[in-house]
Amino acid sequence: MTGRRRTSTSPTSSGTPGSTRKAVTPRVRAALWTAGALVACGSIGAAYGVVPGTTGGSGDGTVTVMTWAPEKTSATNKPGMPAMARAYARWVNAHGGLGGRRLDVLTCNDHNDYVDAAKCARLAVKENVAAVVGSYSQYASSFLSPLESAGIPYIGGYGLTDDEFKSVLSYPVNGGQPALLAGLGEQLGKSCGPVALVRPDTIAGDQLPLLLDSGLRAGGHDAAVDVRAAEDATAFDEQAQEALHRATGDQRTKGCVLPALDDRTGTFMDSFRRLSGDYPAVRTASVLGSVDQSVIDASGGSSGPYEGAYLTGWYPAASDPRWDQMKKVIREEAFGDNRIDPTDAGVQTTWIAYTVLQKVVASLGDGEVSARTIRTALDNGLKVTTGGLTPPLRWRVQDLTAIIDYPRLINSDVTFQIVRDGRLTAARKGFVNVSKTLENTSV
Repeated sequence: MTGRRRTSTSPTSSGTPGSTRKAVTPRVRAALWTAGALVACGSIGAAYGVVPGTTGGSGDGTVTVMTWAPEKTSATNKPGMPAMARAYARWVNAHGGLGGRRLDVLTCNDHNDYVDAAKCARLAVKENVAAVVGSYSQYASSFLSPLESAGIPYIGGYGLTDDEFKSVLSYPVNGGQPALLAGLGEQLGKSCGPVALVRPDTIAGDQLPLLLDSGLRAGGHDAAVDVRAAEDATAFDEQAQEALHRATGDQRTKGCVLPALDDRTGTFMDSFRRLSGDYPAVRTASVLGSVDQSVIDASGGSSGPYEGAYLTGWYPAASDPRWDQMKKVIREEAFGDNRIDPTDAGVQTTWIAYTVLQKVVASLGDGEVSARTIRTALDNGLKVTTGGLTPPLRWRVQDLTAIIDYPRLINSDVTFQIVRDGRLTAARKGFVNVSKTLENTSV
């Protein structure tokens, strides 16, 4: 990879994609504000690439950013996120750019591998990007160090790891996995008998039971049964059998099985569907990202295993009119691109992250757009509204939460949804704030 090629970038993996556990060397964060640690970012370029002989900054009228996510792996894949980023860039550039500046989006495939996640970050540094926007990786311990050393902000990551909620250069737009699991625990604590959590046997997966249990405890419920599964498993009969058995009790309230396996949730549900006939007193639950409307449709809609399921998300249901602008952009710039599903939480997060970038650049007027000026605008209290898709977002010190493990988590709101007649609908109007529950969680 020379960094001189237009189109997307995709480092070759030197790790083992899809392995169930990967040792990650502990990251010792260097001081971020020492002389010479920060560099101005941005680069000259035509659409989607880098032109030889470029310089940093935005005097050339171009803002260069990067979006990364895993693609074509044997485990989790999020191709819709970089595809959404490129569609957004096409749309913005067709309508005058960001405050008159061209938006140049570079993409990178982290292959769901900690070595390649670091390669993506180093490539972002090499290309002098102004920010990494709307990205997905479970290896924050690998990618944050290079970004921090170069002073590059990380805007709107998916929120898989606690490091994304600790780094001073991370600007999350949602509550990540912590808010989803704590919120779902609160929802299930009032609705379910015994709860069984089926989750990947990975470092990121190890956090999920603690987060779910914090929500269950808030609802006066017992802890969930923790059922582990290989991240790249091709069948889950054993895990489905155990989860169904453990979620069956004597309570009059049905037990709940909660698969949180991202792309593998559908594979798990194939096993669940075959076995669940013997366990009529068990229903399902999940979090958006593992299940969305397209998954529900593909599994049979109202006659499928998700009918009556509880789900927790970060944002309003995909049918909400507040998503109409995003859907318009997809129709205009990515019609027929089946990688981009407007019901996918990753695609939605990318849209919101680029909304933040647009508001930041607008606030800078005719001034320089670089990693430094973007950070300064966000740190100095720029208030970003997202059309009601999130509460107003602001990342000042006084906006940070009292959640010890997640100090950068500024948005603790979630939505409660349920599958009725095969459609995801709101189970409760508006957002539910789970900050108090997370304050009582220690990961």
